[in-house]
Amino acid sequence: MGARGTGAARRISHIGIAVRSIDSTVGFWSGVMGIAPAHIEEVPDQKVRAAFLSTASGGRIELLEATAPDSPVARFIDKRGEGLHHLAFEVESAQAALDAAGAAGVERIDRAPRPGARGCLVGFLHPKSCHGVLVEFVEEPRGEGQ
Repeated sequence: MGARGTGAARRISHIGIAVRSIDSTVGFWSGVMGIAPAHIEEVPDQKVRAAFLSTASGGRIELLEATAPDSPVARFIDKRGEGLHHLAFEVESAQAALDAAGAAGVERIDRAPRPGARGCLVGFLHPKSCHGVLVEFVEEPRGEGQ
């Protein structure tokens, strides 16, 4: 993925953390870390409830709670427990980023972007091809990059 292409990562969008319950986890993040949820929504297509917490410097944490026992987040927690789930990178075009990764021989979970939280388009790369890290490409809605 070249640095100049529309598939190049601009910055880290957020760090995703799988949790059993957003409601019971938010106390730690707001009380101990001093960051409260700025946005919570359900993403039915991905069978998750997502809470975004923003730091004073603009960094974001996404807490992910499964809404169905067969969701990828539920399977993740069953296998590994709560914890770091993925790293998300902001890109100009999720499709271009997925295409560039595929052309470089990286195994993709998604061949085309899908709707994500906050009106974004997202696409994932398989951890097997990313040294054990689930990587997400995030295309912000036009005119709303943060």
